[in-house]
Amino acid sequence: MKYTKAISPPDDYVFSFSDELRKLAEDELGETDDRREHALKILREWAEKNPRIAKIRMDSVFLLKFLRAKKFCIPVVQENIERYILLKHAKDELLFKNLDCHQPSLSKLLNLGFMFALPQRDKNGRRVIFYRPGVFDMNEFINADMLRLAGICVETLMADEENQIRGVVHAGVGTGIGLQYLTLFTIKEAVRLAKNGERLVPMRHREMHGCNINPALKIAVDWGLSLISEKLRNRVRLYTDIKDIQMDKSLLPKEYGGVMPIAEMIRLWRDEVEAYRATLLKDDEMSVHLHMYSDAARNGSIRSLKQNLNACSVDSADNSTYGLAGSFRKLEVD
Repeated sequence: MKYTKAISPPDDYVFSFSDELRKLAEDELGETDDRREHALKILREWAEKNPRIAKIRMDSVFLLKFLRAKKFCIPVVQENIERYILLKHAKDELLFKNLDCHQPSLSKLLNLGFMFALPQRDKNGRRVIFYRPGVFDMNEFINADMLRLAGICVETLMADEENQIRGVVHAGVGTGIGLQYLTLFTIKEAVRLAKNGERLVPMRHREMHGCNINPALKIAVDWGLSLISEKLRNRVRLYTDIKDIQMDKSLLPKEYGGVMPIAEMIRLWRDEVEAYRATLLKDDEMSVHLHMYSDAARNGSIRSLKQNLNACSVDSADNSTYGLAGSFRKLEVD
């Protein structure tokens, strides 16, 4: 098949990682050489034939980050990819577009260490995203800056196949956060961000640690946790102080009980972000035909998430998911 919509060409993928990572991918994600090859072929043909998609990346690493996040459930992956591109263009402030670390506000937030990946992996080989929301000055930055920097972080990490397979750990300190931060997003925006983020961002969230959270924000935190799935809520751990965090503290910045100074960690992370910048900006060339979607879908409404773009259905006999690609096992998302 000739792929006229590809902004990055299809490639012949070869798994080039350790036997340990290969086994992990098979055990946790159901990934095998045959299944991977078949899934990539299905997705490329689907994208080429889908009249709503105009331009899309067709390289293996891009497609695999969605396949691995959804455990190779093809119909769910198809919808995930399409909604990802749709919201990327239809609602700039909602998801990930124009993710340029050279933009002054994003560059400054990056240098402040608002959100960055720690340089060392944990005992399970996973990268840790470290959050310091207290450095976010509401007089200087806007909520779109926060979202775009988060997008840069997620996209940079998920370009690494080891992170796609192992997943990531989240850890943050709430020092400096007060009630005024609740005005950054309306309730409607917060709900849409939580629902769209969990469903569409191709990342496996393995652990989430929150420390030093202002007691005055307890009601807001509890409400935020109610917006995510029970599976994710069960992976959240909250601590009065970061010294109590249940993870290897040597991974943390020196200022928070670790070894390496935070300035050095931020510099190393910036190097990673800069290395991926050109690819990330080129991703904005991906597009869909916006007129073929409802207003609700373009705006990422919760109601639209309940409407299946690929007209998938569930067979009542065996509870398997069906769609354009045929039948596959029931989805389990980590």
